[in-house]
Amino acid sequence: MINEKALKAYLRKKFRGALNIRIKKLGTGVQGAGFLVSIKTGKDIKSYVVKTLLSEGFGHDYPSDRASVFLLDLDEYKNLPKHVKAVDVLAELKDGSIKSIGGGKEYYLLMERGEGRDYFNDLSEFSRKEKLEISDIKKIKALTSYLAEIHAVKKDSKTLYWRKLRDTVGHGECLMGVFDLYPDGALPYEEMTNIIKKSVDYIYRLKPGYKRLSQIHGDFHPGNIWFREESKKSEVRSKQNKIDKSQEYATQNQTDFILLDRSRGPWGEPADDVTALTINYIFFSIKNHGDIRGAYLEGLRLFFEEYIKDSGDKEITKVAAPFFAFRAAVVANPVFYPELNAESRKKIFRFADSVLSVDDFDVGKVNEYIK
Repeated sequence: MINEKALKAYLRKKFRGALNIRIKKLGTGVQGAGFLVSIKTGKDIKSYVVKTLLSEGFGHDYPSDRASVFLLDLDEYKNLPKHVKAVDVLAELKDGSIKSIGGGKEYYLLMERGEGRDYFNDLSEFSRKEKLEISDIKKIKALTSYLAEIHAVKKDSKTLYWRKLRDTVGHGECLMGVFDLYPDGALPYEEMTNIIKKSVDYIYRLKPGYKRLSQIHGDFHPGNIWFREESKKSEVRSKQNKIDKSQEYATQNQTDFILLDRSRGPWGEPADDVTALTINYIFFSIKNHGDIRGAYLEGLRLFFEEYIKDSGDKEITKVAAPFFAFRAAVVANPVFYPELNAESRKKIFRFADSVLSVDDFDVGKVNEYIK
């Protein structure tokens, strides 16, 4: 359906002097519908077509998907000889009105400012620790509890779950797109295609599990998790076993965080969020130690233990592999992390290949996966 009243109001502003506006549905195709718009002026009748897209399938599931299609149409219809011209891109607002969003050379997002220290700082400090401190444990528990809470919101949509699986391998921001950013020679094409092929095989095994579709963040990596900065006094006193109620409250406040840059749609596979963060325990430990040990290994184990306990999701380790492969490609990318040496990069790719070769990710075997 189309909002005829709002569309006519827009057209009266667009075409000054319009005496009569008629809108008639032309028909519906596999991707959307078309509407004939006839505008009578004092001199003649002008005819236009308004195109809409269906809101499910073909990668058009979210309003932003459909907007991107139309914005590309507006830019490119005029550049192909003999092609009809696009006039404008219209947005129907929440109040029911319609306005133009077409004609932009570039687009920008205005958002609130977030403050705090990102979780990369904590992961860097893990390199000097044999085991996790109380504050580290509290932060991990805060993160797993949060993910369990948002993942508890479910949606029944086979289309969106399958889209998340497909996007994880084929999207320009995911596995294949990240590989395309690799400098020539950084990784042989044979190794790239091996990981891609295994990932494709894996996601098709996961397709029957579409009931797992959940609310997700979509890019839950350490740079997008900012913990609020609090006084360190409470942590010092906790080591002296002298915490009173006010000090304990201050320690709890250190687990308060804010998130940035939710990406690639609100619905997906919970493993996307879990692996986006946990790959970093593996990456940082390999970078600093050559294997997974100390606070990093403890953090990895604790994260999975707490997440499974909080969420009740005992299948998470059985679906994690292709999402781990995507995130491994990210952290091993020389463009993103040029400081990573060649041997460490090889170990990360061995990890990706290994987890794609097993049916169930086993945290206890994480060091075997990189051999």
